[in-house]
Amino acid sequence: MAEKPESPTPAAQAEASGDPHTATDAPPGRLDHGQGAIARRAGVVVVGTFGSRLLGAVRDAVIAAFFSVSATDTFFVAWTIPNTLRRLLAEGAVSAAYIPVFAEIREQGGHGGARRYTAAFTGALGLILLAVCVLGILTAPLWATAYGAGYRNDPLRFSQLVELTRIVFPYILFAGLSALAMGALNALGHFAVPAFAPALLNVALIAAPFALVPAGGELGLSPISSLAVAALVGGLLQVAVHVPVLRRLNMLPMPRIDFRHPGVQRSLALMFPLLLGTGVHQLNIILSRLFASFLPAGAQSYLYYGQRIVEIPQGMFAIAVASATLPSLSALRSQGNDQKAMETFGFSLRLSLFVAIPASVAIAVLAEPTVTVLFGRGAFSPGQVQQTARSLVWLAAGVWAVAAVHGFTRMYHAYGDTRTPVVCAAFNLLTFVTVTLTTLGALSHVAVALGSTAATLVQLVGLSVMLRRRLGPLGGRAIALSAGRSLLAAACMAGCAYDVTRLGHWYQGGNAPRNLLVYLTAVAVGVAVYLAVAYLLKSPELATMGEGLRRKRRS
Repeated sequence: MAEKPESPTPAAQAEASGDPHTATDAPPGRLDHGQGAIARRAGVVVVGTFGSRLLGAVRDAVIAAFFSVSATDTFFVAWTIPNTLRRLLAEGAVSAAYIPVFAEIREQGGHGGARRYTAAFTGALGLILLAVCVLGILTAPLWATAYGAGYRNDPLRFSQLVELTRIVFPYILFAGLSALAMGALNALGHFAVPAFAPALLNVALIAAPFALVPAGGELGLSPISSLAVAALVGGLLQVAVHVPVLRRLNMLPMPRIDFRHPGVQRSLALMFPLLLGTGVHQLNIILSRLFASFLPAGAQSYLYYGQRIVEIPQGMFAIAVASATLPSLSALRSQGNDQKAMETFGFSLRLSLFVAIPASVAIAVLAEPTVTVLFGRGAFSPGQVQQTARSLVWLAAGVWAVAAVHGFTRMYHAYGDTRTPVVCAAFNLLTFVTVTLTTLGALSHVAVALGSTAATLVQLVGLSVMLRRRLGPLGGRAIALSAGRSLLAAACMAGCAYDVTRLGHWYQGGNAPRNLLVYLTAVAVGVAVYLAVAYLLKSPELATMGEGLRRKRRS
């Protein structure tokens, strides 16, 4: 016998009718701002991001094995264009402009008010992104020139770059909507789905050489163009996976275009300087591609693969902690609790550096073994492994600084200050251009990596000095002591892990069982040594993370 259906709630009736104004379902529980809660939320993001980054490593290994560096050079330049805009949105403007306004409206107007604001902001953002996509497709040759002017001397290669740019440009629409969904879920205290969603892009790209490339060949698409189509499929999947959770939380209103909504106007007012500030930083990426386009073949791929490796800890921990902290910082600021906000900021920065410092050291020390294991097979030769490792060492040196920059930037955003990060990003750009151009002739593609790290360090100094002038002492002593303990533990870890890697025969490539076993052993020994030394040094961050994991298992 069929069960009697439950009577729909008023919110469900409003959802079915498509009227966002009458949906006033009770909101989920209040967001916990305690250190343990932030650690647990960051842990959820770390686990999800780890899965995505693991698949990302597989993705890059598949691409490196199936495509020549000449083909991937062109694809990576084209893919960088919408991906740069994605970074502006997913890791910058949308979340930082949406979450603080959402938190304040929800605090004052309840769930219904936050829902109406989300409907209006979704409509406005969707319209803007659609216009950007159309304009980007129409002006693809200009984008290709901006990122790869060095390829204009080769008409066939430049034509392929323009074609790939047109294919991948609509990804920015999917990325922007996914960023908005992520912001909504994070603001409501849900971090799992947004953390796992990026993995779907990697799944699509991994499947491309086996599924889309053969199918694309029958349609007249080149193999590398089929890879670009797979990126769009992955973007669409990233949006779709958020929909069921948003519907369950009654935060999936029908979008409406209302630029006069006060919340939308405030968010757009925040977004402009945010886009400007983050855009200045993203100019580094544009210039990286531009400089590398004048270098010998392979330079783009060496830098891309190196950047992908350092993005593993940056995405897993730096961005994870910052993303888990921003909702709390915004809510505490809206409540006028500045002291608690400062304590939360200091804790998040120490927690981020606790993982970023050993990551920075480990990647630099294990650069060549890491590149060998990930990419040293198929079309990727031992010489190309060494060139990638050269750039990776300098990129790794800045991992900890990138983590700190994310933390400082989120603090500024929580206080509605979007101008100071712009100024510091300008210092970043000036340093990057100066250092890179000064060393490009001597170091080739390595100069780009060196310039990137130097620029991040300058940006971090500027952010910290200006924040201290505005808010007073930042707890620098506690942060320095925590960083010192982490650095000491990381030094012990590096020495032990390096000794293990000396057992490898890295010239034999990543498919050699000996190399894989030695590498995994080195990583396991390094992690064990770091945690053991941190325990002996009585690191409070280690204790906090352990307690967060225990509570997560009990819940």
